[in-house]
Amino acid sequence: MIKILIVEDDPMVAEINKHYLQKLAGFELTAVAHSFTEAMALLEIHDIDLILLDIYMAGKTGLDLLAQIREKGIGVDVIVISAASDIPTVKKALRYGAVDYLIKPFEFDRFESALLTYKEGLRVMDQQRAISQEDLDQLVLYKAPVLEPKELPKGLTKLTLRSLWEKIEKGSLFTTEEIANQAGITRVSARKYLQFLVEEGLLNMELIYGTVGRPIYKYQVVEAKKERIKSYL
Repeated sequence: MIKILIVEDDPMVAEINKHYLQKLAGFELTAVAHSFTEAMALLEIHDIDLILLDIYMAGKTGLDLLAQIREKGIGVDVIVISAASDIPTVKKALRYGAVDYLIKPFEFDRFESALLTYKEGLRVMDQQRAISQEDLDQLVLYKAPVLEPKELPKGLTKLTLRSLWEKIEKGSLFTTEEIANQAGITRVSARKYLQFLVEEGLLNMELIYGTVGRPIYKYQVVEAKKERIKSYL
């Protein structure tokens, strides 16, 4: 679980962020701080992975907190969530190492993208010793790509891909046979679509070794990249 500290002096906004966070799997709210002093005290007693940080607070600001965190060498990541949209503030937050910056007010989809992109980044970093430029581009700050329509490879159709993707999004790990049965297509056909989705970075594929029988391949959606599917549908 990714341990979260919300730093927000407005109780209502803190509750909204807390509510949004509860909708996402893999995250655990450790504490809520309403000031610089309270946040620093909590960081001393809790092992926090990620701070959701407001800038405007009474007394010392979120930027002051970011500066203090970096000065002390505290190993924690920060996503800024603030109404502060002036360029100097945004630049300073990024210089201090904020991994993303959400400007209030924002939609849940943007919040979800920020958190899932961060989660995917941790997964990639934990599993690899090196990273490709494409993966790094996806993980360093949220980017809302302009999705231009793309042609599917020969032999694949949008109708079948759309039907298959609807089934894929609803599950977690799955096999070729499982998804073929759910979509009502042959395993050979399903395998072609799954291979295409793996090549496009929309699915992860891993070899699972059971207690008996042959090892099998299982697939899972790459949350941080799933928006790419829209360009094919």
